[in-house]
Amino acid sequence: MQTHTLVIPGVDLVYDVRGPLPPTGAHRALLMIGQPMAAEGFTALAPHFTDRTVLTYDPRGLGRSVRKDGRSDHTPQQQAADLHALVQALQVGPVDVFASSGGAVTALELVATHPDDVATLVAHEPPINAVLPDATAAERARAGFYEAYQAKGSGAGMAAFIAMTSWQGEFTDAYFAQPAPDPAMFGMAADDDGSRDDPLLSRNSWAITDYRPDASVLTAAPTRIVVAVGEESAGTYTARTALGLAALLGQEAVVFPSHHGGFLGGEFGYAGKPEEFAARLREVLNAG
Repeated sequence: MQTHTLVIPGVDLVYDVRGPLPPTGAHRALLMIGQPMAAEGFTALAPHFTDRTVLTYDPRGLGRSVRKDGRSDHTPQQQAADLHALVQALQVGPVDVFASSGGAVTALELVATHPDDVATLVAHEPPINAVLPDATAAERARAGFYEAYQAKGSGAGMAAFIAMTSWQGEFTDAYFAQPAPDPAMFGMAADDDGSRDDPLLSRNSWAITDYRPDASVLTAAPTRIVVAVGEESAGTYTARTALGLAALLGQEAVVFPSHHGGFLGGEFGYAGKPEEFAARLREVLNAG
């Protein structure tokens, strides 16, 4: 793996390359993206694709990518523009993309604005409130973990976030009637750590869950879009958003092994099934 930096307006964008540039062989370069997860989240998945050139990167202001634009918000529009600059600079387009969580939202915006950059997009559980029948309630639930974070710090905020993302089904009165979860239930300290700018728990990334995909633009693009959902995610928030997006695009979601972090190998204490996940991803990519 080689690490490089692309200097573009507002950020020194750090990216990693596994394999030759330009790509050789029968396959396109494979770009793997997340948000707010940086490139380190793909250390278990990327090695399963030795027959491809694999690109990973740290989004603007996250991980190793040093931000210089004076902003702290994370928007799909800015991140898609950064990815377009990267694809253009490396002269590797169109690429295949595996994008998970907030990275899948970025990838949808990349397809919408620069459709010739992406041949196949596998969008894994993108968290988009607008595709839910209970979108307003989902926004209220999001506000709940934000308020817990602002009041008591990351332990309380993360506990409320886990409670939201693990809730089964729509956010009903029963959800909002629950007492605030105890961080100790999840092995976290309840003490206020003083942080208020976490990209997951603050408002800095609300533009991602507020994203409104344009079905007419996405279905008109030359890109093949595959919406993916984890088999163990059934009924949870991101599984429901995946199914909602698939329905918006007139397709059915493709089931992948494991859960929202199914490609992880133990990083962040959230182990999935990376070998099985990689096999499924290869199967989906090759089908295109």
